[in-house]
Amino acid sequence: RWAVAWKFPAEQVTTTLLRIDIQVGRTGALTPRAIMAPVVVGGVTVVHATLHNEDEIARKDIRPGDRVVLQRAGDVIPQIVSVVDPQRPDRGPAFAFPNLCPACGSHALRVGDDVVRRCTGGLICPAQAVERLIHFCARRALDIEGMGEERLALFHARGWAKSPADLFRLHRQRTELQALEGWGDTSVGKLLAGIDMRRAPPLERFIFALGIRRIGESNAKLLARHYGSASAWRTAMLEAQIIGSEAREALGSIQGIGPITLREVRNRAGPVGDLLEK
Repeated sequence: RWAVAWKFPAEQVTTTLLRIDIQVGRTGALTPRAIMAPVVVGGVTVVHATLHNEDEIARKDIRPGDRVVLQRAGDVIPQIVSVVDPQRPDRGPAFAFPNLCPACGSHALRVGDDVVRRCTGGLICPAQAVERLIHFCARRALDIEGMGEERLALFHARGWAKSPADLFRLHRQRTELQALEGWGDTSVGKLLAGIDMRRAPPLERFIFALGIRRIGESNAKLLARHYGSASAWRTAMLEAQIIGSEAREALGSIQGIGPITLREVRNRAGPVGDLLEK
């Protein structure tokens, strides 16, 4: 308690903002990312920086072509602090945040007070579908061995894995998998065996793997402890969609889970059935 930690101010440099790209996450969130001329900050070459959301871009009035001040927040995360000369006469137009998803063309909306604009395409959006597959197979979720990002993107592009449930049907594509460059009977066998090992995961991992908004590992454990099994949970969620039902009241009584989170959980009950059959 007697010690004092002294933090030096973050090193700041200037560089040119080349463009702003929009990334689509597994929940449909559209996140702007700055692409900059490479610059060394704190001994690391930085090219990308997150811009968080459209309100942040407007607040700092960041535009492609600007000279910007860059630092690494906490000596880790690249962050644009400000624009060097916002009053220069030859400055380009303000950045127009898209109203359509750049991945699928669906409407991107801001609901209520949410600062994030989200794609409404769901699993028809390839970006959302691939990100959900990645989350489903991640170490903290189902932890399916051999399911890296590149492989999942390939399986989705070929139409073999449009949703998490399709991963448990990949044995139907054994011949096509063996024909892929760099693959063989042994590697395909290991992949399919890794999938089979995750057909009966702990309920909290299964719920977390679904990638439901606002359901992290802690809330997944609360739901798993309350319902005990995946089939019981899904049945209760389907019944909870009926206003005034006992299942809806029971769901709302779980301490630690708020009303917004409850709505997200209820809305994802349908897709669970396809997974339970696998």
